[in-house]
Amino acid sequence: MSMFTRRNFLRISSLSAAPILSVLDEFPKQWLSDSPEPVPVRFTGDGPIYSPTDFIAKLGQINQAQPIERDVYGKGGSIDALTKQFATITGKEAAIYLASGTLANQLAISVLSGDNTKVFTQETSHVYRDEADAAQSVFGKRLIPLAPKKAYFTVTELQQSIEEHNQGEVFRSGIGAVSIENPVRRCDGQFVPINEIKQIAAFCRQQGYKLHLDGARLYMAATYSNTSIAEYASYFDTVYISLYKYLGAAGGAVLCGPKATIDRMEHLAKIHGGVVFMSWANAAMALHHLTGLEDRLKRSADQASQLFARLNQLPDLKITAIEGGTNISNLQLSRSVNAKKLNEILWQKHRIGLAGANADGLLKLMVNDSLLNRTNDQLVTAFKEALTQAKA
Repeated sequence: MSMFTRRNFLRISSLSAAPILSVLDEFPKQWLSDSPEPVPVRFTGDGPIYSPTDFIAKLGQINQAQPIERDVYGKGGSIDALTKQFATITGKEAAIYLASGTLANQLAISVLSGDNTKVFTQETSHVYRDEADAAQSVFGKRLIPLAPKKAYFTVTELQQSIEEHNQGEVFRSGIGAVSIENPVRRCDGQFVPINEIKQIAAFCRQQGYKLHLDGARLYMAATYSNTSIAEYASYFDTVYISLYKYLGAAGGAVLCGPKATIDRMEHLAKIHGGVVFMSWANAAMALHHLTGLEDRLKRSADQASQLFARLNQLPDLKITAIEGGTNISNLQLSRSVNAKKLNEILWQKHRIGLAGANADGLLKLMVNDSLLNRTNDQLVTAFKEALTQAKA
C-alpha cells in the first residue's frame, strides 16, 4: 500500500490543496461543455465536480434538452430511469436509489447475511475502515478483515480465515456474506484481479455464502482491467455504484441485485432515515454523465498512457504506474523543482490542476475525462514550460 494514509490522500489529492484553494469557486465552471472560457485539465478526482452555481446551470442545460421528471420518495421520474438503466448495465433484476454508498453497503450486507453474523472483507475496504462501525453497532454483524494493507485477499486466505474461525470458536456463529471493494481507494485505486474474484465466487456459491460488491468506482476497475461492469457484477449477489465519483451528482448511490433482495431495501432505508422526499436532481445529473461514460474513460486512459510516456522524457519528473492500478499514478518531482510554484504556474497559465505534493515532492496524478479537453502536445508543452519556471 502507498505511504499515504487515506486521510493524507484526501488532503493531498482534494481540491483543497494549494493552489486549487484560491480558485475553487471558478474551477468547476470550466466543466460546462459550452463554457466560453478555457476548459481545464484536472489531475485530481475521478470526474466532474460542480460548484452549487454550476450544478444548477448544468441541470438547466439537461432540463432544456429534455425536461427532467421528478420523483417522489425515490419513485418515478428520473429515479426510475436511472435504476432501470443500472439494472440493465449490471445484468441484475432490479435496482434502487439510496442516499449514500454507506447505506447501500450496509443494507446489502445485512440483508444478504440474514441471521448470520460474520462478514469477511478487505482490511483496507471502505466497509471496514470508513463506515463508522455501522455493521457492528447498527446491524449486529461482525466484520472480519482480511489482507491487511493489501487491495485484495485470495480464495485461499478466505478459506483459511473461515476455517480458523470455525475451529477456534466454542459457540460458532454463522457466516453471512463476503464483501469486496473494487477498486480499493485506500490502495491507490488498485483493482481486484478478475480471476481471483471468479475463484472466490465459485467457493462462496458452493458454500452458500452471499457476495456483495462495493463498486463505488467500478467503472474505473472496468476501464483499466478490461473487464465489463456486467461481468464483474455477475459474480456478486448485490453491487453498489456511486453517483458522485464520476457521474457529476452531488450524492447518491444505486444498489443492484435480485428483485427479492432489492424489494426489501425501500422499507429498510426508511427505518434507517435514508429516504428523502425528492432526489431527481442527482439522478438527472448521473443519467446525463452516464451517457458515453465508458468510451470517455477508455479514451482518457489511452491518452494518459501516451501522455505519461512523453512526460517521462522530460527532466525533473518521473511518473510511475501503480501495479494493478486504475486511474491513479505517482508523480515524483526532482528536488530542484518547487512543487507549489509548479502547481501555481500550471493552473494560472495553463489551467492544469495538480494535487499538492508531499515534502519529498511526491504527488498523485488522477486521470479523468477532463484530459480529453486538451491534446497531448498542448499538455507536454505546458509541463515543459512550467517545470523550467518552477526551479527552486
